[in-house]
Amino acid sequence: MNIRKINENGVSIAYVTSDEQLITDVQSAIDLMATVRYEADCHRIIVNKSAVSEVFFDLKTRLAGEVLQKFINYQTKIAIIGDFSGYTSKSLRDFIYESNNGNDIFFVTKEELAIEKLSKNSDLS
Repeated sequence: MNIRKINENGVSIAYVTSDEQLITDVQSAIDLMATVRYEADCHRIIVNKSAVSEVFFDLKTRLAGEVLQKFINYQTKIAIIGDFSGYTSKSLRDFIYESNNGNDIFFVTKEELAIEKLSKNSDLS
């Protein structure tokens, strides 16, 4: 796992890349948050979609809801970068839409959008 620290508008953001999936279950998401806080002292994280298990995007498994609830509980914001257009599930599309209109969880297509979303609302750094 590699962590690149980005500073935007006085906000620290950790862009985490890995050859392996980083979010496969609730515990791996908690481990990711803990590692980023320890190594980069950041409460905002960017990951690529490839670092997230496909199970996450099947809302019937409840993994997405459980993982994202942990991010909110631990006051950590996350942006997932990727192409989400291939998903046909209306409930997933609604979930992504609602998340993107919130302040904590974002599904975006480019790094620049992730940085823009995460650098707003600088209540955490």
